Amino acid sequence: MMDRFPPPAEEQVTLANWRTAPFSRWAFRHVRELIPSAEIPNDPAAVRPLPEAPIPVPGFQEMAESCDALLALHRGKVVAERYGEGMTAATPHILMSVSKSLLGLLAGILAESGRLDANALVSRYVPEIEETVYRGATVRHLLDMRVGILFDEDYLATSGPIIAYRQATGWNPADPDEPPSDLRSFYARLTEADGQHGQRFHYVSTNTDLLAWVIERAAGERYADLMGRLLWAPAGAERPAYITVDRLGAPRAAGGMCVAARDLARIGQLIVENGSRDGRQVLPQRWIEDIEQAGDPEAWNAGDFAPFFPGRAMHYRSQCYVLRGENPLIFGIGIHGQNLYVDRRAEVVVVRLSSRALPLDADRELSGLDEALAIRDFLAGS
Repeated sequence: MMDRFPPPAEEQVTLANWRTAPFSRWAFRHVRELIPSAEIPNDPAAVRPLPEAPIPVPGFQEMAESCDALLALHRGKVVAERYGEGMTAATPHILMSVSKSLLGLLAGILAESGRLDANALVSRYVPEIEETVYRGATVRHLLDMRVGILFDEDYLATSGPIIAYRQATGWNPADPDEPPSDLRSFYARLTEADGQHGQRFHYVSTNTDLLAWVIERAAGERYADLMGRLLWAPAGAERPAYITVDRLGAPRAAGGMCVAARDLARIGQLIVENGSRDGRQVLPQRWIEDIEQAGDPEAWNAGDFAPFFPGRAMHYRSQCYVLRGENPLIFGIGIHGQNLYVDRRAEVVVVRLSSRALPLDADRELSGLDEALAIRDFLAGS
């Protein structure tokens, strides 16, 4: 697809079809050719080595058959890795909402340095939202998806607020009879509540994009540059990442990061090592521990995604999912099959990148978690 010059009409990937199969298989590896983007720089002089120590992980090849990339680290070494057609270790792939989890880590770095107050009102940083549903919400409410906003995150919708939101971010083509939109002005439309702030877990991507606006205001620096300088480069990324931006440069922090699989694994390894690399504390250890321990399971059980993980003790904290227990599993989920799983105690990281046809599939999400746990359990015993 898109390999002829020009490609025939039926094979052209466009802004109108890029998230649908079969076009998504190509699009998820070439997002910057469809949507404006900003580079997230790495530091070529400070790349973290990832030694290879292959281990025959049971079932790994079968798990990888439905993925664009599947990668497992154990104790900082690549023990299993497989790429689908068109993918290599160097290929950037969109993370969708795993992007949120990386924002959650960046927020922790800024909070530790005193530049971001997680308990402050959002309006302290972005007074423009004072007349919206976000009035009275705190940064912590955004981080934990506990804003009382009326918004249906229906990925299969063909009309309504989510379509206007995607148009504002540049992810959907604009209506020809409408003036150009942008992400920051879109927030003026969000005025309806469905409850009080701080109650149930209610997953809404606009919360995360608002967090990116808060972060830029708090730090006085562009989001992509902050992400590069404070997290991506210090974690030892081998390659630059990039993030989609709207027509005025606002980042799609909720889903627009595009990275190579090994570099996402390096972020996971940073978490495994309690946020420290080569004697430098990149991520605050207490922020990682807070993610593991401080989420509210009652808010989760009353929330949107509990039915996807029946019988699992879970919570959501700082844009990350946590499977609770003696050995907590921190993970990120992105639609169409993107995942990052991290077990600090077992020293295991699993990365999955995919281009599944359905945005969300309850059976696949649960089986994906089970597969990650199977990999973790095997490696922990090896």
